[in-house]
Amino acid sequence: MNLALELLYRTLTSKLKNPAGRLRHNTCMDRERPNTFSRCLILAFIAGFCSVLIFHQGILSILHALGVTPATPFPYGPTKPFGLPQIWSLAFWGGVWGILFALVNRSFPGGAGYWLLSLIFGAIGPTLVAWFVVLPLKGLPGGGGWKPSGTATGLMVNATWRVGTAFTLRALNGWWALGRPKASPPGQ
Repeated sequence: MNLALELLYRTLTSKLKNPAGRLRHNTCMDRERPNTFSRCLILAFIAGFCSVLIFHQGILSILHALGVTPATPFPYGPTKPFGLPQIWSLAFWGGVWGILFALVNRSFPGGAGYWLLSLIFGAIGPTLVAWFVVLPLKGLPGGGGWKPSGTATGLMVNATWRVGTAFTLRALNGWWALGRPKASPPGQ
């Protein structure tokens, strides 16, 4: 257990430092490394996908257990038109949103500002799309009928998902950096 925690700490700190010794808040779109764009997109999708299963559904489980929302976690009802279980549809779209956030991540400040902006951006972006695009497409009222518990649940699960995606993306980037040998300069 201690070895795993040490590896996680090193992954999230020492391997993500820039030459000045400060933590880089976004190594996904690092221009100093070759092939970072495609790697970024793949890792961002994986981070968003996994974050739905861990963080999004985790906070929904807690809210459901506390009686805040009637929405049940890990829904397996079929989606239209393919009949795919809802949880896998949610995870897929979490991966797509993960890519979107990785692309706009570059403009976020470092330090605590990064996490605060991630939280706000995650709470607002996907929630507004769900309220004003997804729900009306499904024939449901916009904003989920503006019920306070539904509104709060949407904001909380999406904010938690985004912070989880940011954390997971950092961990994946650190893991990638640990497993990749440094490229030697040409001629050596």
